[in-house]
Amino acid sequence: MSSTRAIVLGIGNILLSDEGVGVRAVEALRGAYTLPTEVEVIDGGTSAMELLDKLARCELLIVVDAVNAGRPPASVVRLSGDEVPLFFRSKLSPRQIGLADVLASLALLGEAPRETIIVAVQPVTLSLGMRLSGEIRALLPEVVEQVVADLHSHGYRVQERNALAV
Repeated sequence: MSSTRAIVLGIGNILLSDEGVGVRAVEALRGAYTLPTEVEVIDGGTSAMELLDKLARCELLIVVDAVNAGRPPASVVRLSGDEVPLFFRSKLSPRQIGLADVLASLALLGEAPRETIIVAVQPVTLSLGMRLSGEIRALLPEVVEQVVADLHSHGYRVQERNALAV
């Protein structure tokens, strides 16, 4: 798969506790796994249009984020295919609107990701603070394992480096 490209994009505001789960998840992914060169991990923070060039023409986009999915707090939600637009209807912050705009712009340009998967967590708290809640911190291994499973199912060889430390 040397010519195909996958992107794992962690987004969120690390200043609002569980809202930063996407950023914390990609940090954990980088620390625990060795990824092939055709897989790029991006800490997107609260960026939006700045990601346009990076996301253009990728084969697989996996977005890791916090989402208000109407589930119990500390639930992991995986969306793919026709479910992905649901992610953009249940916004926690304006950055999700920005990501929707980026993907819409790429679609208009004919450069949209071939497939998009959302791995999200229903937050416990969005209070001011740089640490994830204990419940969300305990979910990080499950979130990272879901991302790894999605990469594996698309043919990307991801090797465990060491035990996931959270």
